[in-house]
Amino acid sequence: MIITSKQNKSFKLWKNLKLKKYRDAHGMFLVYGKHLIDKAKEVQALVEILTTDEIEGMTTLTKDLMDDLQQAETYFDMIGVCKKTNPVKNSPKVLMLDDVQDPDNVGALIRSAAAFGFIHVIVSLKSADFYNEKVIRASKGAIFDVYLERRPLEEAILNFIENDYQIIYADAHESGEVNKSKKTVLILGNEGHGISDSIKALSDQSVHIQTENVESLNVSVAGGILMYEWRKL
Repeated sequence: MIITSKQNKSFKLWKNLKLKKYRDAHGMFLVYGKHLIDKAKEVQALVEILTTDEIEGMTTLTKDLMDDLQQAETYFDMIGVCKKTNPVKNSPKVLMLDDVQDPDNVGALIRSAAAFGFIHVIVSLKSADFYNEKVIRASKGAIFDVYLERRPLEEAILNFIENDYQIIYADAHESGEVNKSKKTVLILGNEGHGISDSIKALSDQSVHIQTENVESLNVSVAGGILMYEWRKL
């Protein structure tokens, strides 16, 4: 059977999944292209595959319906409908994002976190949505490799302090002595405003990347460098 109508109940759901409120309400999201579909399948998050081709085991849509589901300049003729599966993963290294709002930055940071062993990622309530198409694409599927949480950061930090984690925030100007062999929460701040004062007040120390000619680095670049430094130890 080929779905041809925009009034089809399932199609309406898939199209709504382009918006965060519907992703949250249904616990589902879309991924685009074979690579991300394969990643979703690996972790048993894949519900079904949408395509314009009549392929056994996939759901066929007309091209105009598939056009309506696109979200990027690159056109994809294979879209995965996924459920949010997010098993808890305990990690001695935790990445925390304080109002990082650019989806490309959040996705790139998740990818670096997965690469360098920060397999628990926590974002503030005002950070970009994990399941935003740009976040998923920038992560190259790493959203399936880490444990993702969205929660008030102050509450999360207090929990980590109770469990003997050191709380470290990245700063463009200040740096102190940190123990990279200790369990660590590494906090990165908003693209324009950096770390909030309330987060700094709960932290043990700051860490700084020495630069030349420029005052600071893009948050995703800085985060990748810092997580790599922790990875080496």
